[in-house]
Amino acid sequence: MKQIPKTAKQIIALFLVIALFAAFNLSMYMLLTGRLSNNFSDATQAKMIDVSKFLPHEDSSDLAHIESSLKLTDNLPVLDGAAALVPVYASIIENVYPKGSVTYEGGTFSDDNYYGENFAEDSKMQYKNTVRGYQAIVDGTTDILFCAAPSAEQKQYAEEKGVELVYVPVGLEAFVFFVNENNPVDNLTTEQIRGIYSGKYNNWNQLGGPNRIINPVTRLEGSGSQSAMDAFMGDTAIAPKSPLAITGASIGFSFRYYMDGIVGNKAVKMLSLNGVYPSAENIQNGEYPIIAQFYAIYRADNENENIKVLIDWLLTDEGQEIIEKTGYVKINP
Repeated sequence: MKQIPKTAKQIIALFLVIALFAAFNLSMYMLLTGRLSNNFSDATQAKMIDVSKFLPHEDSSDLAHIESSLKLTDNLPVLDGAAALVPVYASIIENVYPKGSVTYEGGTFSDDNYYGENFAEDSKMQYKNTVRGYQAIVDGTTDILFCAAPSAEQKQYAEEKGVELVYVPVGLEAFVFFVNENNPVDNLTTEQIRGIYSGKYNNWNQLGGPNRIINPVTRLEGSGSQSAMDAFMGDTAIAPKSPLAITGASIGFSFRYYMDGIVGNKAVKMLSLNGVYPSAENIQNGEYPIIAQFYAIYRADNENENIKVLIDWLLTDEGQEIIEKTGYVKINP
Protein backbone atom coordinates (compact mmCIF):
# COMPACT_ATOMS: atom_id res chain seq x y z
CA MET A 1 0.00 0.00 0.00
CA LYS A 2 1.41 3.35 -1.06
CA GLN A 3 2.24 5.65 1.87
CA ILE A 4 1.14 9.27 1.97
CA PRO A 5 4.16 11.61 1.76
CA LYS A 6 5.06 13.48 4.92
CA THR A 7 4.38 16.85 3.28
CA ALA A 8 0.88 15.72 2.26
CA LYS A 9 0.18 14.58 5.83
CA GLN A 10 1.22 17.98 7.13
CA ILE A 11 -1.06 19.73 4.63
CA ILE A 12 -3.99 17.48 5.59
CA ALA A 13 -3.32 18.10 9.30
CA LEU A 14 -3.21 21.85 8.66
CA PHE A 15 -6.53 21.76 6.83
CA LEU A 16 -8.08 19.77 9.69
CA VAL A 17 -6.88 22.34 12.22
CA ILE A 18 -8.26 25.18 10.08
CA ALA A 19 -11.59 23.37 9.68
CA LEU A 20 -11.87 22.73 13.43
CA PHE A 21 -11.00 26.35 14.18
CA ALA A 22 -13.60 27.59 11.67
CA ALA A 23 -16.24 25.27 13.12
CA PHE A 24 -15.47 26.50 16.65
CA ASN A 25 -15.72 30.14 15.58
CA LEU A 26 -18.98 29.50 13.75
CA SER A 27 -20.50 27.80 16.79
CA MET A 28 -19.42 30.66 19.05
CA TYR A 29 -20.88 33.15 16.59
CA MET A 30 -24.18 31.32 16.59
CA LEU A 31 -24.20 31.11 20.39
CA LEU A 32 -23.02 34.58 21.31
CA THR A 33 -23.19 36.93 18.33
CA GLY A 34 -26.01 35.55 16.27
CA ARG A 35 -28.46 35.39 19.17
CA LEU A 36 -27.84 39.02 20.02
CA SER A 37 -27.69 40.61 16.57
CA ASN A 38 -30.64 39.06 14.71
CA ASN A 39 -33.42 41.50 15.52
CA PHE A 40 -35.89 39.81 13.21
CA SER A 41 -35.70 36.19 14.33
CA ASP A 42 -38.91 34.22 14.80
CA ALA A 43 -38.40 34.37 18.57
CA THR A 44 -38.05 38.14 18.54
CA GLN A 45 -41.12 38.58 16.37
CA ALA A 46 -43.16 36.30 18.63
CA LYS A 47 -42.49 38.57 21.59
CA MET A 48 -43.81 41.65 19.78
CA ILE A 49 -47.46 42.61 19.93
CA ASP A 50 -49.70 41.46 17.07
CA VAL A 51 -51.42 44.76 16.28
CA SER A 52 -53.84 43.02 13.92
CA LYS A 53 -55.61 41.66 17.03
CA PHE A 54 -56.36 45.20 18.23
CA LEU A 55 -57.76 46.92 15.15
CA PRO A 56 -60.75 49.21 15.78
CA HIS A 57 -64.11 48.42 14.17
CA GLU A 58 -63.18 44.80 13.43
CA ASP A 59 -65.42 42.06 14.83
CA SER A 60 -62.47 39.86 15.80
CA SER A 61 -60.54 42.56 17.64
CA ASP A 62 -59.89 42.27 21.38
CA LEU A 63 -60.88 45.79 22.46
CA ALA A 64 -62.78 47.41 25.32
CA HIS A 65 -66.35 48.54 24.67
CA ILE A 66 -68.24 51.17 26.67
CA GLU A 67 -71.23 53.48 26.28
CA SER A 68 -69.37 56.61 25.23
CA SER A 69 -71.00 60.04 25.28
CA LEU A 70 -68.14 61.42 23.18
CA LYS A 71 -68.27 60.85 19.43
CA LEU A 72 -65.78 62.66 17.22
CA THR A 73 -66.51 62.99 13.51
CA ASP A 74 -63.87 65.37 12.16
CA ASN A 75 -60.44 66.76 13.04
CA LEU A 76 -59.62 63.34 14.43
CA PRO A 77 -56.29 63.32 16.31
CA VAL A 78 -53.76 60.76 15.09
CA LEU A 79 -53.02 58.32 17.93
CA ASP A 80 -49.82 56.35 18.41
CA GLY A 81 -48.05 54.73 21.32
CA ALA A 82 -46.01 52.04 22.98
CA ALA A 83 -46.66 48.37 22.32
CA ALA A 84 -48.07 47.87 25.81
CA LEU A 85 -50.62 50.65 25.27
CA VAL A 86 -51.94 49.61 21.86
CA PRO A 87 -55.12 48.16 23.47
CA VAL A 88 -55.75 51.50 25.20
CA TYR A 89 -55.57 53.87 22.26
CA ALA A 90 -57.12 51.35 19.86
CA SER A 91 -60.08 51.06 22.27
CA ILE A 92 -60.39 54.84 22.35
CA ILE A 93 -60.70 54.85 18.56
CA GLU A 94 -63.16 51.95 18.74
CA ASN A 95 -65.51 53.87 21.03
CA VAL A 96 -65.05 57.48 19.91
CA TYR A 97 -63.99 57.56 16.23
CA PRO A 98 -66.16 56.71 13.21
CA LYS A 99 -65.66 53.60 11.11
CA GLY A 100 -63.19 54.08 8.29
CA SER A 101 -60.78 56.17 10.35
CA VAL A 102 -58.18 53.36 10.51
CA THR A 103 -56.50 51.76 7.51
CA TYR A 104 -54.24 48.83 8.35
CA GLU A 105 -52.04 47.42 5.62
CA GLY A 106 -50.19 44.69 7.53
CA GLY A 107 -46.47 44.32 7.00
CA THR A 108 -43.34 42.26 7.33
CA PHE A 109 -40.22 42.71 9.44
CA SER A 110 -37.34 44.58 7.81
CA ASP A 111 -34.70 47.19 8.58
CA ASP A 112 -37.13 49.93 7.54
CA ASN A 113 -40.15 48.41 9.25
CA TYR A 114 -38.82 47.17 12.57
CA TYR A 115 -42.20 46.36 14.09
CA GLY A 116 -43.71 44.73 11.03
CA GLU A 117 -46.80 46.93 11.10
CA ASN A 118 -48.01 49.27 8.36
CA PHE A 119 -50.82 51.79 8.57
CA ALA A 120 -51.80 54.08 5.72
CA GLU A 121 -50.52 57.65 6.03
CA ASP A 122 -54.05 58.99 6.53
CA SER A 123 -54.94 56.36 9.16
CA LYS A 124 -55.83 57.86 12.55
CA MET A 125 -54.20 54.89 14.28
CA GLN A 126 -50.47 54.39 13.91
CA TYR A 127 -47.93 52.13 15.60
CA LYS A 128 -44.35 53.30 15.82
CA ASN A 129 -43.80 52.14 19.43
CA THR A 130 -41.91 54.25 21.97
CA VAL A 131 -38.64 55.25 20.28
CA ARG A 132 -40.05 56.25 16.90
CA GLY A 133 -43.29 57.38 18.53
CA TYR A 134 -41.50 60.12 20.47
CA GLN A 135 -39.85 61.25 17.26
CA ALA A 136 -43.24 61.32 15.53
CA ILE A 137 -44.91 63.43 18.23
CA VAL A 138 -42.02 65.92 18.16
CA ASP A 139 -41.94 66.00 14.36
CA GLY A 140 -45.70 66.58 14.21
CA THR A 141 -46.84 63.42 12.40
CA THR A 142 -48.70 62.15 15.49
CA ASP A 143 -51.14 64.18 17.59
CA ILE A 144 -51.33 62.13 20.81
CA LEU A 145 -48.73 59.60 21.95
CA PHE A 146 -49.57 57.06 24.67
CA CYS A 147 -46.34 56.17 26.45
CA ALA A 148 -44.42 55.95 29.69
CA ALA A 149 -42.19 58.83 30.75
CA PRO A 150 -39.54 59.78 28.17
CA SER A 151 -35.85 59.01 28.38
CA ALA A 152 -33.26 61.78 28.74
CA GLU A 153 -32.45 61.43 25.02
CA GLN A 154 -36.11 61.80 24.05
CA LYS A 155 -36.44 64.94 26.17
CA GLN A 156 -33.27 66.29 24.58
CA TYR A 157 -34.61 65.58 21.07
CA ALA A 158 -37.70 67.69 21.81
CA GLU A 159 -35.57 70.49 23.26
CA GLU A 160 -33.25 70.50 20.25
CA LYS A 161 -36.28 70.82 17.96
CA GLY A 162 -37.69 73.63 20.11
CA VAL A 163 -40.83 71.61 20.88
CA GLU A 164 -42.69 71.74 24.20
CA LEU A 165 -44.51 68.52 25.05
CA VAL A 166 -47.45 68.25 27.45
CA TYR A 167 -47.66 65.08 29.55
CA VAL A 168 -51.08 64.18 30.97
CA PRO A 169 -51.19 61.11 33.29
CA VAL A 170 -54.12 58.89 32.26
CA GLY A 171 -53.43 55.57 33.99
CA LEU A 172 -51.25 53.55 36.33
CA GLU A 173 -49.15 50.47 35.71
CA ALA A 174 -46.65 48.34 37.62
CA PHE A 175 -43.06 48.00 36.49
CA VAL A 176 -42.32 44.31 37.01
CA PHE A 177 -39.48 41.81 36.96
CA PHE A 178 -39.90 38.26 35.75
CA VAL A 179 -38.01 34.96 35.70
CA ASN A 180 -38.54 31.46 34.34
CA GLU A 181 -41.50 29.72 35.96
CA ASN A 182 -39.17 26.97 37.25
CA ASN A 183 -36.92 29.40 39.10
CA PRO A 184 -37.67 28.88 42.82
CA VAL A 185 -37.13 32.59 43.55
CA ASP A 186 -40.53 34.29 43.94
CA ASN A 187 -39.59 37.49 45.75
CA LEU A 188 -36.71 39.97 45.70
CA THR A 189 -36.15 43.32 47.34
CA THR A 190 -35.67 46.42 45.23
CA GLU A 191 -32.09 46.61 46.49
CA GLN A 192 -31.45 43.03 45.38
CA ILE A 193 -32.74 43.92 41.91
CA ARG A 194 -30.35 46.88 41.76
CA GLY A 195 -27.61 44.55 42.98
CA ILE A 196 -28.28 42.13 40.13
CA TYR A 197 -28.12 44.79 37.45
CA SER A 198 -25.13 46.60 38.99
CA GLY A 199 -23.11 43.37 39.10
CA LYS A 200 -23.13 42.86 42.88
CA TYR A 201 -24.96 39.53 42.48
CA ASN A 202 -24.02 37.20 39.62
CA ASN A 203 -25.35 33.82 40.81
CA TRP A 204 -28.88 32.90 41.83
CA ASN A 205 -27.57 31.01 44.86
CA GLN A 206 -26.70 34.41 46.37
CA LEU A 207 -30.44 35.15 46.41
CA GLY A 208 -31.87 31.85 47.57
CA GLY A 209 -32.01 30.27 44.13
CA PRO A 210 -30.10 27.53 42.29
CA ASN A 211 -26.38 27.52 41.57
CA ARG A 212 -26.71 29.20 38.18
CA ILE A 213 -25.30 32.35 36.63
CA ILE A 214 -27.74 35.29 36.54
CA ASN A 215 -28.47 36.64 33.07
CA PRO A 216 -29.82 40.20 33.59
CA VAL A 217 -31.66 41.07 30.38
CA THR A 218 -32.03 44.70 29.29
CA ARG A 219 -34.13 46.31 26.56
CA LEU A 220 -33.65 48.63 23.60
CA GLU A 221 -32.28 52.00 24.69
CA GLY A 222 -35.06 54.58 24.60
CA SER A 223 -37.85 52.02 24.88
CA GLY A 224 -40.46 52.65 27.56
CA SER A 225 -39.36 49.71 29.70
CA GLN A 226 -35.66 50.57 29.48
CA SER A 227 -36.37 54.21 30.37
CA ALA A 228 -38.37 52.99 33.39
CA MET A 229 -35.49 50.71 34.36
CA ASP A 230 -32.98 53.55 34.12
CA ALA A 231 -35.22 55.65 36.36
CA PHE A 232 -35.51 52.77 38.84
CA MET A 233 -31.73 52.32 38.98
CA GLY A 234 -31.21 56.02 39.66
CA ASP A 235 -27.53 56.77 40.29
CA THR A 236 -26.64 53.06 40.26
CA ALA A 237 -25.12 52.18 36.89
CA ILE A 238 -26.12 49.04 35.00
CA ALA A 239 -22.98 46.92 34.73
CA PRO A 240 -21.77 45.43 31.43
CA LYS A 241 -22.99 41.87 31.10
CA SER A 242 -20.55 38.96 31.05
CA PRO A 243 -20.53 37.00 27.75
CA LEU A 244 -21.17 33.87 29.85
CA ALA A 245 -24.39 35.36 31.23
CA ILE A 246 -26.46 34.05 28.32
CA THR A 247 -25.73 30.53 29.53
CA GLY A 248 -27.40 31.31 32.85
CA ALA A 249 -30.96 31.80 34.12
CA SER A 250 -32.46 35.11 33.06
CA ILE A 251 -34.27 37.93 34.78
CA GLY A 252 -36.05 40.57 32.74
CA PHE A 253 -38.35 43.54 33.18
CA SER A 254 -41.40 45.04 31.55
CA PHE A 255 -44.81 46.48 32.42
CA ARG A 256 -47.32 44.22 34.13
CA TYR A 257 -50.12 44.19 31.59
CA TYR A 258 -47.75 43.78 28.65
CA MET A 259 -46.40 40.64 30.29
CA ASP A 260 -49.61 39.28 31.75
CA GLY A 261 -52.33 40.46 29.40
CA ILE A 262 -50.77 40.97 25.97
CA VAL A 263 -47.84 38.57 25.69
CA GLY A 264 -49.28 36.10 28.20
CA ASN A 265 -46.13 33.96 28.32
CA LYS A 266 -46.91 31.13 30.74
CA ALA A 267 -43.25 30.06 30.82
CA VAL A 268 -42.32 33.05 32.97
CA LYS A 269 -43.61 34.44 36.27
CA MET A 270 -43.65 37.92 37.74
CA LEU A 271 -41.78 38.43 40.99
CA SER A 272 -43.05 40.01 44.16
CA LEU A 273 -40.97 43.00 45.24
CA ASN A 274 -40.41 43.63 48.93
CA GLY A 275 -43.00 40.92 49.55
CA VAL A 276 -45.74 42.59 47.46
CA TYR A 277 -47.09 41.00 44.26
CA PRO A 278 -47.93 43.35 41.32
CA SER A 279 -51.71 42.84 41.36
CA ALA A 280 -54.16 45.52 40.24
CA GLU A 281 -55.23 45.94 43.87
CA ASN A 282 -51.66 46.49 45.06
CA ILE A 283 -51.10 49.03 42.28
CA GLN A 284 -54.27 50.94 43.15
CA ASN A 285 -53.54 51.01 46.90
CA GLY A 286 -49.90 51.97 46.34
CA GLU A 287 -48.38 48.99 48.15
CA TYR A 288 -46.43 47.69 45.16
CA PRO A 289 -43.10 49.58 45.25
CA ILE A 290 -42.66 50.49 41.55
CA ILE A 291 -45.77 52.11 40.14
CA ALA A 292 -45.49 54.08 36.91
CA GLN A 293 -47.89 56.55 35.38
CA PHE A 294 -48.45 56.43 31.66
CA TYR A 295 -49.31 59.51 29.69
CA ALA A 296 -51.22 61.02 26.83
CA ILE A 297 -48.57 63.28 25.28
CA TYR A 298 -49.07 66.08 22.78
CA ARG A 299 -47.32 69.15 21.44
CA ALA A 300 -48.22 72.34 23.28
CA ASP A 301 -48.49 74.21 19.96
CA ASN A 302 -50.83 71.69 18.31
CA GLU A 303 -53.97 73.62 17.31
CA ASN A 304 -56.30 70.64 16.95
CA GLU A 305 -58.94 71.38 19.60
CA ASN A 306 -60.05 67.75 19.72
CA ILE A 307 -56.77 66.76 21.38
CA LYS A 308 -57.80 68.42 24.63
CA VAL A 309 -61.42 67.28 24.20
CA LEU A 310 -60.29 63.66 23.89
CA ILE A 311 -57.83 63.78 26.79
CA ASP A 312 -60.31 65.54 29.09
CA TRP A 313 -62.84 62.81 28.27
CA LEU A 314 -60.23 60.13 28.99
CA LEU A 315 -60.00 61.44 32.55
CA THR A 316 -63.77 61.12 33.08
CA ASP A 317 -65.45 58.00 34.44
CA GLU A 318 -66.11 56.84 30.88
CA GLY A 319 -62.52 57.25 29.78
CA GLN A 320 -61.17 55.64 32.92
CA GLU A 321 -63.48 52.69 32.30
CA ILE A 322 -61.51 52.07 29.10
CA ILE A 323 -58.28 52.20 31.10
CA GLU A 324 -59.61 49.53 33.46
CA LYS A 325 -61.17 47.35 30.77
CA THR A 326 -57.89 47.22 28.86
CA GLY A 327 -56.14 45.79 31.92
CA TYR A 328 -54.63 48.88 33.51
CA VAL A 329 -55.38 50.81 36.70
CA LYS A 330 -57.29 54.07 36.55
CA ILE A 331 -55.50 57.23 37.57
CA ASN A 332 -58.24 58.31 39.97
CA PRO A 333 -59.63 55.81 42.55
